[in-house]
Amino acid sequence: MQERLLRRSATAAWKELMTRPGWADLPAPVRAAIEHRCGRVIRAQVASGGRNADFSATLHMADGRVFCKGTADANGPRGRAQRHEAYINPWLPPVAPRLAWVSEVAEWLLLGFEHVGGRHADLSPGSPGLALVADAMATTSDALAHCTARAPGLADKWRWLSGWKRLAAMPDYLDVWPRDRLDQLLKWEAKGIEWADGDGLVHTDLHPLNILVGEGRAWIVDWAWSRKGDAATDAALLVIRLIHAGHTPESAEAWAGLLPAWRATSEPKLTAFAVSIWGAWEYLQRTDPLPHRAALTSAAQRWAKYRLGSSAG
Repeated sequence: MQERLLRRSATAAWKELMTRPGWADLPAPVRAAIEHRCGRVIRAQVASGGRNADFSATLHMADGRVFCKGTADANGPRGRAQRHEAYINPWLPPVAPRLAWVSEVAEWLLLGFEHVGGRHADLSPGSPGLALVADAMATTSDALAHCTARAPGLADKWRWLSGWKRLAAMPDYLDVWPRDRLDQLLKWEAKGIEWADGDGLVHTDLHPLNILVGEGRAWIVDWAWSRKGDAATDAALLVIRLIHAGHTPESAEAWAGLLPAWRATSEPKLTAFAVSIWGAWEYLQRTDPLPHRAALTSAAQRWAKYRLGSSAG
């Protein structure tokens, strides 16, 4: 049952991304509630990315701009995620936009954030934004270490997903390499779940759409899936995005070495994170392939195999 729910929710989210409504498509009470908060909207620039909101746009008013996101699922899973994002916003450092207001109307939950300028981060080799992203991540992990905000645990999330454990029950889904090493992968996954635990607040969904770069700085946005966990997990998740963007595993890890949380993490722990993340992507790609998953699964595989080659003990 959980597998079916996971597949259905992911597929639905992808389809919703393709059909996100514009300002004129919103119900009249929703538009009225937004304009009550920020003034008459002259123009709405719908966001090009993101999969967790029914409406997501920069709203232009006569006296300024605001970024607004909303879901028609105010009392459902995505509504809970947005309530969590609103709840934890006061704990976030200045690399995250400030929440200006929250409004509920006609089963919609709406969040208004300060508008921040920038473009989606370029993570490719040689990008001048890479150093800015590293600075923002270092600021975030330092500010959110031992965070007192309430949040679900990342280890619990990873334990629920347990990609290799799930795939062990369906070995026909696996290629020869992981199938021949499944016992080893399961052991590393169990360690990765254990070591993902922590009392810091981590983003858990870092990728170029959630990182904006501009005016000499980087912003980290969309904290709806933040969890309590080990700070190095965010770095590990972004290493896969760097490999996907063209880095070798070696150069991606060299970039991650700019982060204090990475430098403070043992080699076996990093290997366990790599294997756990690969297992999650492998399971999702095998059971619910979406357009973006194959390349990311390949990047996760490259990193995990690299780490297993250098610390397979």
